[in-house]
Parts: sequence; structure tokens; C-alpha cells
Amino acid sequence: MTTLLTRKTLGGTWGTVLLPLRPDDSIDFARLADELDRLAVAGLDGVYAHGTAGEFHAITDEEYQQVNELLAERCAGLPYQIGASHMSATTCLQRVELAREFHPGAIQVILPDWAPPSLDEVVAFLEQVAEVADPVPLVLYNPPHAKTRLTPADFGMLAARVPALVGVKVAGGDAGWYREMGEEAADLPMFVAGHTLAAGTELGAAGSYSNIAAFSPAGAMAWQHLMRTDQAAARDVERRIGLFFAEHVQPLASAGYANPALDKFLAHVGGWADIGTRVRWPYRSVEEEHAERLRPIASTALPELFPAP
Repeated sequence: MTTLLTRKTLGGTWGTVLLPLRPDDSIDFARLADELDRLAVAGLDGVYAHGTAGEFHAITDEEYQQVNELLAERCAGLPYQIGASHMSATTCLQRVELAREFHPGAIQVILPDWAPPSLDEVVAFLEQVAEVADPVPLVLYNPPHAKTRLTPADFGMLAARVPALVGVKVAGGDAGWYREMGEEAADLPMFVAGHTLAAGTELGAAGSYSNIAAFSPAGAMAWQHLMRTDQAAARDVERRIGLFFAEHVQPLASAGYANPALDKFLAHVGGWADIGTRVRWPYRSVEEEHAERLRPIASTALPELFPAP
């Protein structure tokens, strides 16, 4: 059991649970247990399961429960959240009900995805999800590829209409977007992309469900500490992360590799756990050897993200 999160307490850098897969696409739960043990001692503000990088869209209900059980067991001393996201609103509700029984700090959801919901339908969806999740609060994940993209004014309306909503996970935006969020949804914690967190923190972001924590959990926390003690140095790390991503990650995205493949690729470059780069069919996986070739390049370019044990 973990403490229920609120709009005042939700923040920081959270690490994602990635699924180690065997050649037949089955989950290797022994390797997953080891990964969770490593996440639990990395100093993260929390851990979450079933995000995009956790391939929530590609797992069965039985696997969903198995991952939840292992998360609750291995991360019992650390705040954790469980994703119940699904393209089907009905399946989402079922997963919310299952997730609630593990007493997470919050449950993450996306909006129904096949037919884009109107704002009235978004409210109706979140109100029903909140009722099923009660007393566990909600975090809404509204990524750039969502079919209903919410504005700062929309988030402010949802914060007022759905008290159970304690945070949002978004890509972030420019200074004007942050200013609007501060005006429209001042008390709603914003979680933005991990590789933009230094700039985001300065503009009002509360934290990140972090691809940098997928890259290097301990390094993500070292960088967060730098944000709080030396903003100029933290922004320089962000600049070099951007250069590394532009040279080594963006070409893979441009070649059509999906986000879960990119996150597992980064984790394999980081080499902090035996996760591998395999993602579930029908998505393509980046070759492990490509990630391994980049390890010395990454550690040289971004030493702050690879602190000594």
C-alpha cells in the first residue's frame, strides 16, 4: 500500500516499468522482478506501471494483474502508480477496478481513443472512472497523439469538475503554454517530457514520468538534484540530452520505431537492468547491438546521467 497522492504532494521524477520479453513475446517475470528491485533503490520519487513504455496496449488482463502484483510486492516501500489506460472505456473501467485493489498512490488513464470524445464526454468519462477508482485519485495522460487534445482551459475545467484528478501528464509546450496552464489550472500538477524537465521545471512543471529515468534512473535523480541546486548546469545537461536525442534517437523515430521501442532502446543504452530492446508484435524492435555501441558515447556525452555507483 502506498500513500494516496494529492495535488499538493504529486511531483518529482518517476520511473516507468518496462517489460522484459522473451523471444516468443512472453513476459520474463524473473527479469522484471530484478528490474523492479533496481528501480526501488534508485532514489526515484516513485515508479509507475502500464504507461506507453510499459506497452499497456499490448498486454492481456492476466498479465496486467501479474505485473501489478509484482509491482506492489517489490516496490512496497516506494510510492507507485498503476496505469489503467486503454483505448476502450469499458476495459479502462475494468482495469481501474483491478488497479484500485493494489492501493496505488494514483491511477493513470487516457481518454477513449477510437471515437474522439467531446468535452462533455470527457467529463462524463472521468467522473465515472473516479467513482470506480475511489478513494484512489486519478492522473490524466493526454499525449500529443491523443485524438482529443486538451487545452489549458480544458484542464482547468476538469480540475474544477473532477476533484479526484490530481495531475496531468502532457508533452509540455512553450512559455506561453506554461503561462496559460498557470492561469487556468494553477493547482493541477503538470508532468512533462523527461528530456525537457529542466526548462519545464523553471516554467512551472511539477515533474516527469520520465524517459530519462528509463535511460538511467539514478542519473535522472542526479539531474533533478542539479535542477534544484544549479539551474544553469541542469540546462546545459538538457542541451546535451537534446543533441544526443537529435543524433541517435530522432533518426529511429523518423524511421518509424514506436515510442516503447525508443524507451527500451534508451534503457538498453543505459544498461542499468536486463530489459532488452524487444517490443511486442507488430511493432519493430531496435537491435540490442546498436544500443550497446552507443553506451560509451552516451556516458561521454552525458556523464551527469551515469554517476558512479
